[in-house]
Amino acid sequence: MPPRAGVDLGGTKIQTVVMDGRGNVLGQSRVPTPTDGPKGIVTAIAQALGAAADEAGLATDSLVGVGVGAPGGIEPDAGVLINPPNLPGFDGEFPLGPELEQRLGTRVQLGNDVSVATEAEFRLGAGKPYESILGVFWGTGVGGGLILGGKQWVGRGSAGEIGHVVVKVGGDRCPCGRRGCMEAYAGRGAMEAKARHRQKKGEKTRLFDIMEKRGRERLTSGIWARALAHEDKMAIDLIDQAIEALGAGVASCVNVLDVEAVIIGGGLGIRLGEPYAKRIAKAMDPHLFVNDHPPDITVATLGDLGGAMGAALLVKTRG
Repeated sequence: MPPRAGVDLGGTKIQTVVMDGRGNVLGQSRVPTPTDGPKGIVTAIAQALGAAADEAGLATDSLVGVGVGAPGGIEPDAGVLINPPNLPGFDGEFPLGPELEQRLGTRVQLGNDVSVATEAEFRLGAGKPYESILGVFWGTGVGGGLILGGKQWVGRGSAGEIGHVVVKVGGDRCPCGRRGCMEAYAGRGAMEAKARHRQKKGEKTRLFDIMEKRGRERLTSGIWARALAHEDKMAIDLIDQAIEALGAGVASCVNVLDVEAVIIGGGLGIRLGEPYAKRIAKAMDPHLFVNDHPPDITVATLGDLGGAMGAALLVKTRG
């Protein structure tokens, strides 16, 4: 199969890869996600793909296709992105696929970001030994993906929205507008909003000092990791709340699905790594109906490239 490309469109970064037919990465590029809406994101994706293709020694119009993993609702046949969460400036539907096809000179296929990342881990990464996995992607939000009986399960189009499992009835307001969702406690966006609120009320933290020193506008996973390493009290408290919420929410899903393994990915999941995956497993234990035979809990092995690699897998040869 000729080379194909993948794009992981996230709330803070756009990661692109160019892969050969065997799943080897030939080139990659990563840029911050613009905050000026759809047109800015189209331009950033095109530039990042151009850089990845250059590294691979290719032109974008020589690619057999480009897959894009994006948050929110997807109409894959039309290439339409619908109300993506954590992406500013989007309102309603946007024809991301057609816009990119015009810019890149090759066909574009859209898929849900977490579903494609879960597929990548299942086919190429930590999920290879299993027939059923739950992907939990802990980043700007908290996304989920499902493989059941060796096949991806998308339900009627929105299966896997694990971030919106309710962990506290009438609890904190979630970025989705509802209350008590796991994402209201564990999503990096919600955690940052809480940190800003607490700082304004006079509570001390190094989170925003680290952010300014690193020239960032948002609290990235790396900033949270550095604050934890400095034993920042607010960061520790907010991460503890996130772990508690993840434990309850993931365990509830496991009680329903009884999967063989839970794969922890996403920016925070990968950055904090195995020690925090073990903490999530421990937080799940009190909530598991069958806690003497828990699923394996493991960190995604494809790292930051997993979402883009999964997106590239959306590109199939023409039948």
